Amino acid sequence: MKRISKIAFSVFLCSALALAGCNNNAETVEKTDDGKVVLKALITKHPLTQELDKMEWLQEAEERAGVEIKWEEVTADWDQKKGTMLAAGDVPDLIVGPNAITDADFVKFTGLFHDMTELIDEHAPNVKKMFEEKPELKALSTQKDGEIFGLPKYQRFWPETSTRQFINKQWLDNLGLEMPTNWDELYDVLVAFKEEDANGNGDPNDEIPMDFSPTGTLGFGQFQPTVLLGSLGITLTDASGDGVFLEDGKVKNFLIDERYKEVVSFLNKCWEAGLINKEVFTQDYTKYQSVARGDGETAKVGYTYGWEVTDRFGNTLAPQYESMAPLKASADSTEEISWSYDYNMLNYGVNFIQMSSTSKNKEAAMKFINELYDPTVSMQVLFGSLGTNIAENEDGSYSVLPPQDESMDPGTWKWTTTWADNGPMYISDSLNLTLGTDMQSVGEQTKPLEVAFNSIDKEKDVLPRMFFKYTDEDNNALSLTNTEVMNLAMAKYSEWITKGGIEEQWDGYVEELKKIGIEKNTEIIQKYYDEYMKNK
Repeated sequence: MKRISKIAFSVFLCSALALAGCNNNAETVEKTDDGKVVLKALITKHPLTQELDKMEWLQEAEERAGVEIKWEEVTADWDQKKGTMLAAGDVPDLIVGPNAITDADFVKFTGLFHDMTELIDEHAPNVKKMFEEKPELKALSTQKDGEIFGLPKYQRFWPETSTRQFINKQWLDNLGLEMPTNWDELYDVLVAFKEEDANGNGDPNDEIPMDFSPTGTLGFGQFQPTVLLGSLGITLTDASGDGVFLEDGKVKNFLIDERYKEVVSFLNKCWEAGLINKEVFTQDYTKYQSVARGDGETAKVGYTYGWEVTDRFGNTLAPQYESMAPLKASADSTEEISWSYDYNMLNYGVNFIQMSSTSKNKEAAMKFINELYDPTVSMQVLFGSLGTNIAENEDGSYSVLPPQDESMDPGTWKWTTTWADNGPMYISDSLNLTLGTDMQSVGEQTKPLEVAFNSIDKEKDVLPRMFFKYTDEDNNALSLTNTEVMNLAMAKYSEWITKGGIEEQWDGYVEELKKIGIEKNTEIIQKYYDEYMKNK
């Protein structure tokens, strides 16, 4: 009798408290009228990128996965928003974006993100196949203790470097000048650009001889004159934003290397002669791009750095410019030249999508993730929807189409219409896709740099840093030291270019960076490089 009463009481309790959790799944999984599971997701996207509800491929992927996603689209101030979100523990079902959530975040905010290992085995055949075909992608995704909190990207088609140097060939021809081959010749050409009305519009004061990308305060990036370190034999890896590079198997930092002093001194010489854009340290990237687009058919910039000629100068001015070979430091230099080797950074990426540990729809979320890693869907993540951005050919191959907006260059069109490089994807090596004119052009514009790439020892001079998985202790040590290092180094970089003083201040500056711990950081990274090479 007592047992029956207990059973009856349990039935009553479950009925009375159903909303409080006895049937938690049924009550908390939100669904649409047609039965789709509703997910919440956040994406960090490029400012150019249109609203997600305009992307046909994305709507189709959600439909196949049986989900409807309520997207929060973030284009600015992500670090601030992320800090608030993580501190509150209020994480949506999915977060999408290039390393939007980092390995360090996983360590600091333990328990906020779900280990997807079992879900991948059960519900993500595309992800499993990707890991089988490219084991390095599984290594990129796996934490030191074996968890998979974030999934990667692989976009396959990108060249060895993100940065090419361009010069206005029409200006050279106007002034009867030869293509420069070393720093001294470049300096003389820039002086002529400044003084001799190179663009021929009658105004000798509207030319900007040299321009480079905004540097910021956190480190170096793409399209920076730090690539001139290649003239002195330094191979940057993925732009070496914090100065770290590899030379003959030894991890170093160019911020305390005499060769860095030579580059900064040359830039200061150019600055004092009025050859560098006066706004180079204050302009944002949008301004950097717009200045290079000139005024109609009148170019404004003579020598600069960028991704691809139409992306940098627009369709109208692009024919005036040529990609240049690496420069020697001087006419009599015997140094073997190098350049920034960025293939890993350009084609691989870490932590492009994560799942919340509190999501009540993990299976549905994993099914949607699986859709993104279908090679045909991934192709659309990168280049845009079939029919609009990509043609499907009769033989089963694909071709990237020209922009529907004829006033827009292909690179801008891609970034406008889809997630582009910022999306999780797997472009299989077996996918038969003909690239658009911009990517074909990138290949052509990279050819002048091939002499440098052919001389690089990729085992001893390219640091495979993105494949390292640090312990919590080492990760924290690197992060804390690097913050102090870059605060000092980046302030001095802009000061020395614009005001001079590097010769007098160099020794004290180097000593200060050593006190902060710059050499300890290279020792930590050396340990991981040696381990990586041993297990390769």
